Amino acid sequence: MAAALAWGLANAASAETRCETRRDQWAGQAFANAVSIYSLEWSPFGRSEWGWGTYLPLLQKEIGSDCAPGTSDFAAALAGFQIRYGLPGTGLFDPATFDVLKGVLQERRPFVMARVRDECPDPPPLRDLGYLEAPEEHADRLTRLLRRDVLDAYRRMVAAARAEVPEVNADRELLQIFSGFRDPEADAARCATERNCDGLRRAVCSPHRTGTAVDLYVGQLLDMGVDNTSAASRQHMTQGPSYRWLVKNAGRFGFVPYLYEPWHWEWIGPPASYGTP
Repeated sequence: MAAALAWGLANAASAETRCETRRDQWAGQAFANAVSIYSLEWSPFGRSEWGWGTYLPLLQKEIGSDCAPGTSDFAAALAGFQIRYGLPGTGLFDPATFDVLKGVLQERRPFVMARVRDECPDPPPLRDLGYLEAPEEHADRLTRLLRRDVLDAYRRMVAAARAEVPEVNADRELLQIFSGFRDPEADAARCATERNCDGLRRAVCSPHRTGTAVDLYVGQLLDMGVDNTSAASRQHMTQGPSYRWLVKNAGRFGFVPYLYEPWHWEWIGPPASYGTP
């Protein structure tokens, strides 16, 4: 135990040193980011939130740095991202930087781009759909079908996660699917009955109609659902080992994230066809 603790402390110290190579130049920005990640009061999706830790894993992936927000190297990498997308390279996280991050991630989802063109993809023929096995379905909300090629990619991804992350391997509930293919007509009827959708367009044109979208269990807060969208719920999900692994590795298997819903991932084709995001 003592040896493990000593190793952990040494590793943390090494990481801190590695992430502070530009201490003098970016010290002010590092301090400001360390504060704002907890204190920023803003409404990125129309509802008030405190801090931006929920979006940190995806932001770190995009800027190419796993350094903590309160480090100089994170600020420098963030400045590079800002400049790359036409923003002032301040190295400070702000809503304008978040809007760019959101746009970049949305553009990687072909379904979203089709909706921008006012198109709604047809559901796949039944022969292209395969059945999930019982251990792949989450008990909270059973789903049966997924497009066969997506199901194959999902299985390879989960096998890799379990091999690479001990916490995921120990908890077989993690990464189970609680929503896969949803028949458009049944989805529209559900929305009409439950009155919990954003309108007709969402009801008849969900990405789940394509058989390429999966909602994965990545943890949940007590007394909150597996897809609870409160700020506290979403932040909790993004701090877990399964979500953090997905952010770094799902692209290896063709899956891209939806920024607002930590559980929602969409398959966009074999990685060679689009490059790893």
